[in-house]
Amino acid sequence: MPTPTQILQALAAIANEQLFLAISWHALIGLTVIGIVLGWRPTKKAGAAALALPLLSVSALAWAYKNPFNGIVFLLSAMAVIAIGLRRPQEKVDPAPVWASVAGAVMIIFGWVYPHFLEGGPWLRYLYAAPSGLIPCPTLSFVIGFALLANGFSSRSLSITLGAIGVFYALFGALRLGVRIDLVLLLGAVALFILALSPRFSSSKPKACA
Repeated sequence: MPTPTQILQALAAIANEQLFLAISWHALIGLTVIGIVLGWRPTKKAGAAALALPLLSVSALAWAYKNPFNGIVFLLSAMAVIAIGLRRPQEKVDPAPVWASVAGAVMIIFGWVYPHFLEGGPWLRYLYAAPSGLIPCPTLSFVIGFALLANGFSSRSLSITLGAIGVFYALFGALRLGVRIDLVLLLGAVALFILALSPRFSSSKPKACA
């Protein structure tokens, strides 16, 4: 297991050497948010499965920068999200409670501007080049944010899976690596747990094929 210093150095290297990919993820996230504001709603199946894409991105970069633990965890997480997502029905996502929508928006914004690891340059760079889609915590932040906005895609298993991963990385980042801002991710993960375990949570079952 790498030391905290080695892990932080690898995360910083990813954040500072993969700026084009970070900007690309910001563009994709921005387009998604604009679509949601304009009234677009994905299906539960497509939306849930799409959450695996940023997880796969983190996994690929972790392997490239010699962090097999993150590579394995995010690869397995992406596979689990795809498996769960493909079992969702072809229905539009259900509206989330107001509190969950607010929490989701906060988590997306936090993941978007994640204020850590970029070296040098103006702070404005975090608005378009924060390591969202590159490293674990900011990526999990916006993934959990979209899950909250989509009412967990009406899947307790998906919500609990993402929430558990979020709790682990938030605590690891804050307590092991000393990145205290990762506690914001912890709040988002807990919010997703609360949503999934709420008595009013809409957990629709996939329809049987004819």
